[in-house]
Amino acid sequence: MSNDRDNQRQRDAWRYRGGDRPPFAVTPGSGEESVWDYPRPPAYKPDRRGVTVLVNGQRMARSDHAIRAMETGSPPAFYLPPEAVDVAFLRPSSHRTYCEWKGEAEYFDVVTDTDVIEAAVWRYPRPLPGAEAIAGWYSLYPEKLTAYVGDEPVQAQSGRYYGGWVTSELVGPWKGDPGTGHW
Repeated sequence: MSNDRDNQRQRDAWRYRGGDRPPFAVTPGSGEESVWDYPRPPAYKPDRRGVTVLVNGQRMARSDHAIRAMETGSPPAFYLPPEAVDVAFLRPSSHRTYCEWKGEAEYFDVVTDTDVIEAAVWRYPRPLPGAEAIAGWYSLYPEKLTAYVGDEPVQAQSGRYYGGWVTSELVGPWKGDPGTGHW
């Protein structure tokens, strides 16, 4: 677990914070959002579009009430309320990560009759101040599970660490591709 000094050092290291788009950012058109307009620290916004998550064709989550965690330079991660997720698919994982804005994330493997998908789902049970809106809510890696926002299949954000949900209204570029770690 990080301490306050480590958190502040990590927070201060970010070059872009959503105030001004960098010169390489795509200018959004009508109905589009630039990931470079999202703030840092992240904003947590309700999203009423239907979200469905499938594993091997079986529905494991469904909600019309998600929260998008929107942070500079990344596609948002969608968080679903606990009651929207069929926890019968979930098995606690020993995997943990730490975010200087959200705190420590705990992970879950997704288990079916034929598969174990390791560390595919996460949540922040005790988030840091400012991230309370997502306390106990679940998110997931779209490259490991099938997710839809409305009828649109979600594309996965590049990079092993990132869990952003790429949907058609977003313009970037975004973190995750080679050479973007300093953003």
